[in-house]
Amino acid sequence: MTPPDILVRNVTAVTVDAERRVIERAWIAVTGDRISAIGSEGDAEPADAREIIDCNGMVAMPGLIDSHSHAGHGLVRNAGAGLDTWFDACEEIYARGSTPAFWRAEARMTQLERLRGGITTGMTLLGGGADIYRTDDPAFGDAHSGATAEAGLRTFMTVGPGRPPFPRSYRHFSETGQSNDVTVTFERQLEVSEILIDRWNDVLGRGTGVCLVMPVYYAAQVADPDARRQVVEMGEAVMDLRRRKDVLFTQDGHRDGSIALARDLGVLGEFALLGHSVDLTEDDFAALKETGASIIHNPSAIMSVYGRCPVPELIEAGINVCLGSDAAAPDRGYDMFRHMAQCMHYHRRHFRDPAYLPPGKTLEMATIDAARAMGLERELGSLEVGKKADIVLVDMRKPHLYPPVMPVTRIAHFANAADVDTVIVNGKVLMRGRKTDHLDADNILADAAEQAALAFERVGLTHLLEEPQDFWRNARQPLPAS
Repeated sequence: MTPPDILVRNVTAVTVDAERRVIERAWIAVTGDRISAIGSEGDAEPADAREIIDCNGMVAMPGLIDSHSHAGHGLVRNAGAGLDTWFDACEEIYARGSTPAFWRAEARMTQLERLRGGITTGMTLLGGGADIYRTDDPAFGDAHSGATAEAGLRTFMTVGPGRPPFPRSYRHFSETGQSNDVTVTFERQLEVSEILIDRWNDVLGRGTGVCLVMPVYYAAQVADPDARRQVVEMGEAVMDLRRRKDVLFTQDGHRDGSIALARDLGVLGEFALLGHSVDLTEDDFAALKETGASIIHNPSAIMSVYGRCPVPELIEAGINVCLGSDAAAPDRGYDMFRHMAQCMHYHRRHFRDPAYLPPGKTLEMATIDAARAMGLERELGSLEVGKKADIVLVDMRKPHLYPPVMPVTRIAHFANAADVDTVIVNGKVLMRGRKTDHLDADNILADAAEQAALAFERVGLTHLLEEPQDFWRNARQPLPAS
């Protein structure tokens, strides 16, 4: 055997391979950007590895995959006391208060948080909240993807048109702080999306993929024939671009019949990942089985409070379901271990049965099932020879992860992002001993604080950064909406 570049040894390997093997005292060889060999205690280790990582007491697992999140949210994660206020702040800041520097600062901070939590691949909408996507100019997407490339992780930046009416208004700022409002058409947003695809769509190489998005529509919104015609034409244009560039497609916020409508509008297929997807109908289930689209479950999201994504029922019906964080706001973060635990408790409480969604299946949703949803199951999502070397080492030598038995249960139920010790992506060690030498954490955090403050100041919303006394009210008294 050719000497590997990296030898991970003396580790418990949770492979998530076809046999779902858990190999005690395993070793994993990495050559270039691929896993070149995996062995157990009885197999001879390859000699002369350039770098050896001895993992006594650690678990090796596939890199976690976050299938749904929003760029920008990290810098508005604590704005306002109520949900309506927070959504309004997102819309104002994303469309009228943000600059390329804002999107770059947020992406750098997000990638640092993801790296420290063992997330090696993510899908991130360039905006959101109220369907505000910064596809008015390529500079915003360039800033985001540039930060992704710098961090070394894989991210599908998701871009596309917002919601009618068009043209939409966005605000641009010069280097001296002068601003001017511009109107942006649907056609311009698609043009910018295509430019960004051509520049950045290389998720298995540079780590910067691009995915398309368009808003979710509900039956009442297309009841008028003219409105339906407009949505159909928009969908046809987005799907034409998707086919020409062979990229993924996602939507944010499906519920109560909207998946069946999306099928009828012609925007579903195996290339589609559908976020949230709560309170689904029989027609929605039929549309998913017919088209092969995947569901992204966001158990920690507010939409999972308003409705329920029927994950066990979807899996039973043969529909692929993966897991997403829904980003770092307004009340959650990028800790996918937290979202795995939340997922299990969420559905067990619904059925009043602790047998639902066992730990192994939940781990699959954040690894191999997510890779399958992205069409990358032959490259990512498990520890197997020939796959990309995206490997996470979790330090299990901690009181909350003991005694040292049942590693899958400990990972899914008890681990958290701070337990991640080492992260390898594309065969490169990006974090070891929780140190990220290629990223200046102090600079990243200082830049994030500065850009967030500037954005709130530009739109006159600095008062939303003061924690209100309402946070101390009686638990039975809901927080005000605004």
